[in-house]
Amino acid sequence: MKSFAFVFPGQGSQSVGMLDAWGDHPVVAQALQEASDALGEDLALLIQQGPKEALALTTNTQPVMLVAGVAAWRVWCAEGGAAPLAVAGHSLGEYSALVAAGVLTLAQAAPLVRLRAAVMQEAVPVGTGAMAAILGMEASRVIEGCSEATASFGPGSTEVVEAVNFNDPIQTVIAGTKAGVDKACELLKAAGAKRALPLPVSAPFHSSLMKPAAEKLRMALADVVLAVPQIPVLNNVDVAVQQDADAIRDALYRQAFGAVRWVECVQALKGRGITHIIECGPGKVLAGLTKRIDPELVGAALFDPATLAETRELLA
Repeated sequence: MKSFAFVFPGQGSQSVGMLDAWGDHPVVAQALQEASDALGEDLALLIQQGPKEALALTTNTQPVMLVAGVAAWRVWCAEGGAAPLAVAGHSLGEYSALVAAGVLTLAQAAPLVRLRAAVMQEAVPVGTGAMAAILGMEASRVIEGCSEATASFGPGSTEVVEAVNFNDPIQTVIAGTKAGVDKACELLKAAGAKRALPLPVSAPFHSSLMKPAAEKLRMALADVVLAVPQIPVLNNVDVAVQQDADAIRDALYRQAFGAVRWVECVQALKGRGITHIIECGPGKVLAGLTKRIDPELVGAALFDPATLAETRELLA
């Protein structure tokens, strides 16, 4: 069998009916029931019927993406799939990776990600924060542009903009105050960025403005019992594998206001001898990023019975 890792997507890949193709697969139904019981609401109904606007609310998006990733993982395991050499997740997807590795149960993770979503939304009033994707520019130049934009407001200003998602070598997401992001977009386009695309999000995720949210998340994490990982989990914030429960908690805390270092995560997986990276959960975003980060790597997605069969064949 090929050497492979599983990676789990974050917000943005959700869609109404995204689990329908699994039909009444028992482990998918079980995952939905566990998460629904933990939250006291019917997630299966929300995923199946939406509406789209309800799924897009971050307090709903985070739990539904968690359970969708875990459901695909459980199908893989139930159908006799081998364990990957490592797991990782993009932003929110790290919680799915931790469930896959046995660090968290789904019943523990579902309330955690809902709290994470709620405190992130509360940290910055709607309309005062923003995010944008900068396309066609190297990350180092995007970082410089963010510094220039912040400095342009003068000393003592509360405007801020930072590079927060390093998705591929020429795609970096920035976040901060709306004025800060707008200014950075203007400067970066003038400096040669192909596009500066505002993102339809409700908060400046992974920026320093999320620090108050992270403090609330840290308090909740302190009460959660974490098990020893059964599979190495590569985290976003340090691009590191941790075994110690306190170190894992600390990484999740810092991840809330720290950059998602996805390019480095994919490179680190390759450094562990991995040749195939399988996106586990709805969509093909991470599979596409894998190929752009390193064309030598094989990126694929597993989100329904057809892609399950394709993955088994690919890895055989």
